[in-house]
Amino acid sequence: MSKLLVIAAGGTGGHMFPAQALAEEMLSRGWRVKLSTDARGMRYAGGFPEDVPRRALSAATFARGGIAAKLAAPFRIAWGVIEACKWFAHDSPDCVAGFGGYPALPALAGGMYHKTPRIIHEQNGVLGRVNKVFAARVDALTCGVYPVTNAPDGANMIDMGNPIRDAIRTAMDTPYAAPDHGEINLLVFGGSQGASVFANLIPSALAALPDELRSRLRITQQVRPVELAAVSAVYKSAGVQADLAEFFDDMPWRISQAQLVICRAGASTVSELTAIGRPSVLVPYPSAMDDHQTANAKPLAEAGAAVLAQEAGLTGEALAGHIRAILEDATKSTAMADAARALGRPNAASELADLVELLAEEN
Repeated sequence: MSKLLVIAAGGTGGHMFPAQALAEEMLSRGWRVKLSTDARGMRYAGGFPEDVPRRALSAATFARGGIAAKLAAPFRIAWGVIEACKWFAHDSPDCVAGFGGYPALPALAGGMYHKTPRIIHEQNGVLGRVNKVFAARVDALTCGVYPVTNAPDGANMIDMGNPIRDAIRTAMDTPYAAPDHGEINLLVFGGSQGASVFANLIPSALAALPDELRSRLRITQQVRPVELAAVSAVYKSAGVQADLAEFFDDMPWRISQAQLVICRAGASTVSELTAIGRPSVLVPYPSAMDDHQTANAKPLAEAGAAVLAQEAGLTGEALAGHIRAILEDATKSTAMADAARALGRPNAASELADLVELLAEEN
């Protein structure tokens, strides 16, 4: 029977996208792959190949819910670990790869109990809670942003980059089109955490742009349903063409068509921007744990690939200044695109798969 990789991941795009990329790579190498998550994570697993069975284990976090939920959390976690141990006793994996989020805990603990080779992939510049617990208890801690700032003593950190999905790899072939003439595509999105702040900031910023530049803009923006009508009305009154939706299932293509991207600084977002090579204004999500989105954005800002704009104090006028500085200078915007691409790690999924195979072989 083919070797088996169990991928353990939580229920956000930041965890699921790189996990999906590794799944695609391992399937191409003839491995079996199974996804371990929880009921919430199942809702974010639709992008995984059909050949990857999904298994929901009991999981919980102490960070959400009321007193009853918090009191029940240790029992739910314990039951999830028991489920994982029973599962692995009947279908022993050759490796367990954890990508973070509390739903990853049962499978990582089960792999530890069975002495299965284990790796963790941390997408951000700061370890999440579950990854921090296991970081020194796995064979390798692979880093999307290297080094992570809070790795415990004994962690075997490896600079890996974040695996990218096949759809991103396809979009990498699209060269950057400098905004020196014609229409300009401006892409605005907020990731799985949403970005209500952009519903106010972007229309305000457009109002502060000169007419000549504003008339050339074609905006694609992720907007929450409750804000859709209001944002649409603002753009219509300003005479700006806008494609607004709660979610875009062709985001890799839209990134490839953009002259400028304004977005949060989630790990997968940053990895996809650098793989495709597009200039960006990154506005870190201020409530992200340990401010990890700022850590994600800093390497791009320091390399000249992005503008790092903290949400606190950011006004529409200030954002308009960033937009003008990039889009009114084709040389600058092209240089930013080149700098972003230079930071890309398009082979991260292949390198991570090599590590999985090495650990399985050694075991």
